[in-house]
Amino acid sequence: MLDHVTLRTHDLEGTRAFLEVVLDLKPGYRPAFSFPGYWLYADDGPVVHLIPGHGGPVDRAGETIDHVGFRLADHDGMRRKLDGLGLSYSRMELPELGERRLFIQTPTGILLELVFRETEATADSSPHQEQDHDE
Repeated sequence: MLDHVTLRTHDLEGTRAFLEVVLDLKPGYRPAFSFPGYWLYADDGPVVHLIPGHGGPVDRAGETIDHVGFRLADHDGMRRKLDGLGLSYSRMELPELGERRLFIQTPTGILLELVFRETEATADSSPHQEQDHDE
């Protein structure tokens, strides 16, 4: 079981605020390390650690972690939330898994996959087709 993910970002405050608003993560206890950062909690556990990074272009062709996935509930509610915040996203339907997915990026370009496991997928997308958000 994955315990947490640590994200390096040149914008600690902006990334923290983004994750709080979009994913409802809450800052919580973090040991007194010698460098700044945040531990963001879902329920009772810290699932995202944020630490300073230097920024720079994201090289998706290099050997690196490509994205972080979060299992969430209420796909349609999240789409309404993202629309209300004016955030771009793309969608993927996986009906054979009973899953729908949304892909968003933090303001600094970190790719996040939001996974919603449901019993039935909506009919507004074709299976296996990734779509850009155009609405």
